[in-house]
Amino acid sequence: MADLFPTDFPVFPAGFVWGAATAAYQIEGAVDEGGRGRSIWDTFASVPGKIARGDTGEVACDHYHRFREDVALLKELGVGSYRFSVAWPRIQPDGKGPANPEGLDFYSRLVDELLGAGITPCLTLYHWDLPQALEDAGGWRVRDTAERFAEYATIVHAALADRVPMWITLNEPYCSSFVGYAEGRHAPGAREGHGALAAAHHLLVGHGLAVQAMRAQAHGDEQLGITVNLSHVTPATQDPADVAAAARNELLLNRVFTDPLLAGRWPAGERELWSPISDFSFRRDGDLELIGQPLDLLGVNNYFPSYAKHAPTADEDPAYRVATQVNVVETPPAELSRTAMGWPVEPAGLGRLLRWLRDEYPGLPPIYITENGSSYVDTLAPDKSVDDPGRVAYLDGHLRAVRAAMADGVDVRGYYCWSLLDNFEWALGYAKRFGLVYIDYPSQLRIPKSSYYWYRDLIGTP
Repeated sequence: MADLFPTDFPVFPAGFVWGAATAAYQIEGAVDEGGRGRSIWDTFASVPGKIARGDTGEVACDHYHRFREDVALLKELGVGSYRFSVAWPRIQPDGKGPANPEGLDFYSRLVDELLGAGITPCLTLYHWDLPQALEDAGGWRVRDTAERFAEYATIVHAALADRVPMWITLNEPYCSSFVGYAEGRHAPGAREGHGALAAAHHLLVGHGLAVQAMRAQAHGDEQLGITVNLSHVTPATQDPADVAAAARNELLLNRVFTDPLLAGRWPAGERELWSPISDFSFRRDGDLELIGQPLDLLGVNNYFPSYAKHAPTADEDPAYRVATQVNVVETPPAELSRTAMGWPVEPAGLGRLLRWLRDEYPGLPPIYITENGSSYVDTLAPDKSVDDPGRVAYLDGHLRAVRAAMADGVDVRGYYCWSLLDNFEWALGYAKRFGLVYIDYPSQLRIPKSSYYWYRDLIGTP
């Protein structure tokens, strides 16, 4: 149990932000309440075979009705900040037009509850739940969606910026674009080449427009940023083919986003890689400057490193090739353990990633680890306890890697564990659990796991 776990906690500097994170569609439920419109995930989940076991987010963790109970769990955990996302369809049911008062009121009550518990809200504007009406009009493939996103950001910011100091525009644009529009594993379920690259670009344009809009009406001290999911990429071997494969994978996973956001450049090699499927006609003069708005913070999500090996995977016919087919397969070292997701566990990979960011992008804004965590098979014991030593070991190792990177000069200001609650894990439904708190879905009972108490003790260490 918790008293057998590591207690020689690494010492973090005073002022380091400890937090936990969630996302709207994964926990809120109440998809047809409070004036909420339909999102692409409601649509995707309704298609037979798209979500494991036919699960949906219709109820999820019922956070919409139980948010006070969840804030109480955060308070007991001792976190200084809570990262949550706003559901765009709750604010603008069709993705445009005036705000839905009931939607804004829900998040206003959540923010007030957090502040009353002494917890700083960290608000993410977009965690993948695009209003379906905008997808019907082209989704992130078209620039209009980026412009609508900026209008939505303006509405939420105007309503909540007097009480919310930390703002994140997008969560993981890689997943929104490439997993949703190229691989088709996530909503909207498309498998495209040019369309996925256009989606990646327009997400970044939307970010830039939203930052501009929020700064224009700033209350004075908000921190504005974006969260990108990144992996440090290593060649599987030193064979030149694998070295080249690693460069392609680094371009796909990281540089498509980090180069324009942090260096004001389009990534080298992109035209050579994707010219068979796209002419990049979605770009306009001035887009680099728009995307590269100064940031107050950079959110980094990381779960595992990449080990890239060359392997032909692309369809020879460009008409059928999707943007993520870059002739790479992942081959992590066999000795690495795996999580229930099948992801390799290597805390040093997070340390390498943080140092890569520092070295590659001079002038990097302060970093917050906005997601890091693991899924394991959690079992509810007869006494209603959940012992999860694998998760504790994962968190302990990754936090030590973060602290070591900080000692090497990487400016990391905070860490948000993913996730506070077990939740709807997208296409995997409720089959995978990432939470510090176990959710018994039939009863909605919340049961803190051993990792919850371990994290609480770490946060409370002087």
